[in-house]
Amino acid sequence: MHYIYEFREGERINGIYMVKQKTAALTRNGKPYDNLILQDKTGTIDGKIWDPNSNGIDDFDALDYIDLVGEVVTFAGALQLNVRRVRKCGEGEYNPADYFPVSKKNNDQMFSELASLMESVQNPCLHALLENLFIKDEEFQKTFRKHSAAKTVHHGFIGGLLEHTLGVARICNFMAATYPVLKRDLLITAAILHDVGKTKEIAAFPKNDYTDEGQLLGHIVIGAQMVSELADQIPDFPSVLKNELIHCILAHHGEYEYGSPKKPAIAEALALNLADNMDAKMESFTEIFEGDATLRSWLGFNRLFDSNIRRTEEI
Repeated sequence: MHYIYEFREGERINGIYMVKQKTAALTRNGKPYDNLILQDKTGTIDGKIWDPNSNGIDDFDALDYIDLVGEVVTFAGALQLNVRRVRKCGEGEYNPADYFPVSKKNNDQMFSELASLMESVQNPCLHALLENLFIKDEEFQKTFRKHSAAKTVHHGFIGGLLEHTLGVARICNFMAATYPVLKRDLLITAAILHDVGKTKEIAAFPKNDYTDEGQLLGHIVIGAQMVSELADQIPDFPSVLKNELIHCILAHHGEYEYGSPKKPAIAEALALNLADNMDAKMESFTEIFEGDATLRSWLGFNRLFDSNIRRTEEI
């Protein structure tokens, strides 16, 4: 299979790809065409069918698999696929594992390590909250372990939410051991819970797109609501501890401009914000490097980092 990350300008492509999105549009001259987002496990690419009513273009919808012929071109600095022919595929013609990005790390091992961190939380109310959600609620555990952490940017793959959560919790565990000002039980619990709202904000694969709830509320508010409801189910859960935990979730993006309803007001909220940002940004760098098969040193300007970015020279 010729994977999307291997596409180069000028190539002729003949293969099967999943249609993540399909929308009808009109050119400036009023001629109809189709906008596509095509996907495999290595990424996505914009596609165009400039003459959707021509012979050789089968009917198909979003989330279908299509056998296509097209040419790779560059438009506005990005690769694009001009699709000339399309045949809708039937079951058995493709392997779904080729079309959905999956964490390279072992899911069972990651969850086992996360469960060990949960077990290390000594406060009985915080321990019970984590156990009730991640261990006793088997349906939530199944959803959490398979979910992505984002549509794009970082950890946008199956198992990405678990991988990101574990990464943040590891950093917080180190920070708690390094800075005595931090209350470890609160910080570890907040780290494990900080993105649980993403299980409702983003639909599972193959859609991996925002739900209505996600569009209206966002994962921070959804997560705060989930944790509040869980805490209320535990007898004698201290109100101050509950509010501190929810505050960590509400403040974990750090700034209003990044979607945080609150700025960090306690040390644990600040530590969580730093850990979340670090894990997300380092994964973003990793994915940018892995997605560039040219192995160039300078990769150009990146909006996320607001900088031209470069690979480090081998030592």
